[in-house]
Amino acid sequence: MWRRDYFNQTTTWKKNVYIGHRKYLLRHHPYRLQKKNFDGKQEHGNPPHPLSGEAIYFKLKEMIFSCGKKCGKNNNEGGNDYSKRRSNFFELPYWKNLHVRHCLDVMHIEKNVCMNIVGTLLDIPGKSKDGMNSRLDLVEMNIRPELAPMVTGNRTYIPAACYTLSREEKYRFCKTLSEIKVPEGYSSNIRSLLSLDDLKLNGLKSHGCHVLMQQLLPIAIRSILPKNVRYTISRLCFFFNAICAKSFSVSELDALQEDIVMTLCNLEKYFPPSLFIIMVHLVVHLVREVKLCGHVYLWWMYPFERYMKVLKSFVRNRNRPEGCIAEAQVYEEAVQFCSDFLSGLDPIGLGSLNSRKDKQTDRSLSAGTYVRPDMQ
Repeated sequence: MWRRDYFNQTTTWKKNVYIGHRKYLLRHHPYRLQKKNFDGKQEHGNPPHPLSGEAIYFKLKEMIFSCGKKCGKNNNEGGNDYSKRRSNFFELPYWKNLHVRHCLDVMHIEKNVCMNIVGTLLDIPGKSKDGMNSRLDLVEMNIRPELAPMVTGNRTYIPAACYTLSREEKYRFCKTLSEIKVPEGYSSNIRSLLSLDDLKLNGLKSHGCHVLMQQLLPIAIRSILPKNVRYTISRLCFFFNAICAKSFSVSELDALQEDIVMTLCNLEKYFPPSLFIIMVHLVVHLVREVKLCGHVYLWWMYPFERYMKVLKSFVRNRNRPEGCIAEAQVYEEAVQFCSDFLSGLDPIGLGSLNSRKDKQTDRSLSAGTYVRPDMQ
């Protein structure tokens, strides 16, 4: 649930950008008084307080939501609507009492942050957040006049920013990633996704972005960017590395929250506002999510995505994919159940009998815990 006064709307792209991260700083932090480095205004506001489930429920309880789309132009300027519809989950008696109703998707947040930064550094068409429209937004906001487009004759030039890479630097960035050797099965083959001729990185999956963001990106940029930009991106990578760790100290979470707020404020200083889409803004809420839900690896999307690959392999008739998945799942569970009553046999696909006694691996989410029935 977002309030409209916590984000601005770019005038050229007509997209919502979330650039108000100075509200999360301490009251007397020097960044709050700076104008030119940010959005041209001093920041004296307080961070938004997250609404509880009961507060959201009572705000949406008496509202009437109409189905379909309205005709005419969509006026985003007026109103302070919290939502366009009421979730059906609020009909459950316990739903409004939950502190966390939907966990943040760390996997896709990390992927979007990675692709936005890499796409902007390499200036990949369609993925870069820097361009003519973003520079015109800076002119409209009356900030960073040194980055305004320059008109010379019939041509318009875009000045280089602190994050702009030359062709040689882009080549060194791609060359570094292509020459990095990792253990087998550690990550996807990034070298096959790189083009040293076009200097592009395309087709990177979620786990590839996970490895790139946490391990490889600080290595690739250590000699091609200014120190302040390189330091900011590296701190962002270290933040994802810290919250995705299998063990951490609860006493360090508050310091981690202060660090990510400072990192996002530094990103606002160096990168254009168009970089800060909703997925980038959600990074500031990850520490609160960790405090409420525990370790990230227990509730992120990787296990479900892997199991979805198994379910998709059950599809034989593309005209009826749901039926194929349902029937194959029933057959698999039935065979697995019947195999428990066959003594001395090793069912195909379930591993050896000894390995199934000692180790529970590669089991579906609905399989539960393996229990061998008593034959006597």
